[in-house]
Amino acid sequence: MLSDKVLYIRDLADCPPSYLDDPGRKEFYEIVWLINEEALHTPQHDFQTLIGNWIYLIPPYRVHQLNKAGKKGVLISFKHELLEDDLKEFLLDVFRIFNVQGEFSCLQLNEDSAQSLQGVYNLMHEEYNKPEINLVILKALLKVFLLKLIQLKEQHFTMQDINEKRVYEFMMLLELNYHEERTAAFYADKMNISSKRLNQILKEKLSKTGMQLIHDRLVLEAKRQMIHSENTIKEIGFNLGFKDRSYFSRFFKGHTNQTPQEFQNQAKSYVQQHDNTLYPE
Repeated sequence: MLSDKVLYIRDLADCPPSYLDDPGRKEFYEIVWLINEEALHTPQHDFQTLIGNWIYLIPPYRVHQLNKAGKKGVLISFKHELLEDDLKEFLLDVFRIFNVQGEFSCLQLNEDSAQSLQGVYNLMHEEYNKPEINLVILKALLKVFLLKLIQLKEQHFTMQDINEKRVYEFMMLLELNYHEERTAAFYADKMNISSKRLNQILKEKLSKTGMQLIHDRLVLEAKRQMIHSENTIKEIGFNLGFKDRSYFSRFFKGHTNQTPQEFQNQAKSYVQQHDNTLYPE
C-alpha cells in the first residue's frame, strides 16, 4: 500500500490495519495528532494537562503500534524524499523536532496553536482527497504545517548557532551510516572538521563524544528490534554487526545496566499492560 507513496493522510478512527502492518511504514516520518484526548505517555512538564491536543512526532524506523482505539485525531505520514530539495536549515529543523536521536518527540498544543494547525491541515486533507492529487501543493502545505510545528518547538530550544547546526548534521549523518560507520573520524571527515573539533562540539552541546552517540544509536536500534521484531537476540546482535552474542550482551548491559533478555521481557510486559509501544527510554 505504501510502496508507491511519499505521503499518507488519514483520520485515526479510519486508519486501516493494512497501513499499520505495512513494512514500508518504517521509512515514513509520522505525525500523530490526538485531538481532545488523553496522552499516550506520561506528561513530563507541570504545564501539561492529561487531556488535550497532543502531537507525537515519530521519526522513521521507530514503528509504533499506537493504541488509537476510539481516539479522535489525524495521521500525517511522509517520506524524507518529499522534503529533500528544501533548504538545509529547514531539513535540520525538521530533523530536530522529530528528535531523530530518540524514539519520539511530543508537543501539547494550546487552543490558538491547535486552531492554526487545523486550518493548514484542512487544506492539506482537502487537496489529498481530490481525484487528481497535486503533489506540489501538498508539499507546500506540509512545509507550512511543519514550519508551524518548528515555531512551537522553538519555545523549548535556543536559537541555532553554527555548532548546533553541526550537531544536527552529525545526527543526520549518523542516522544514515551508523550500521557501517562507527568511528567519529568518518563523520568528522564528512563534515569537513577534525575529529577533535567534532568531539568538542558534541561534548559542549550534548555532553557526549561522537563514539558515545554512535553507541547510543546502536543501543536504541537494538531496543527497537527487541520490541518490534520477531528476531532472536542473537539475530538482532548479528544484524547490528556483533558476530558474537556474548559480546553483544556485554555491550548492551554496559550501556543499559540490563541484559538484552531482561530489557526485552520488561518492554514486552509494558506493551501488554499499556496496549501501545511508546516504551519510555
